[in-house]
Amino acid sequence: MNRHKAREKAFQILFQLDINDNDPKVAIQEFLEIEEADQFLTDLVEGVTTNKNNIDQIIGDHLENWSLERIASVEKTILRIAAFEMTYLEDIPAGVSINEAVELGNTYGDDKSGKFINGVLSKIIA
Repeated sequence: MNRHKAREKAFQILFQLDINDNDPKVAIQEFLEIEEADQFLTDLVEGVTTNKNNIDQIIGDHLENWSLERIASVEKTILRIAAFEMTYLEDIPAGVSINEAVELGNTYGDDKSGKFINGVLSKIIA
């Protein structure tokens, strides 16, 4: 599984976890069914889940005229994945994390999601 696909699957799993409080390992197994979990996918899901409070603080500190509670679940989940990558995974350039997040936003969010995600993440790395 390539990293783009892993991010997409991690987004879907984390989105479900945001709605239904479940164990991350169980959620990964249930989502993938017979497919084997990729290590990067597992790192993203477990990393975001474990560090959610810190990640939310980082995102919240870089929002202008918004609060984390007002952000739709799609955008919030994508921001959490990208913020986790930029904060905890040193082998991924921030630009790659931002581009992947914008792409996910354009795919799963509305027509303004990608631009919003790009703005928030750009402030985090500034």
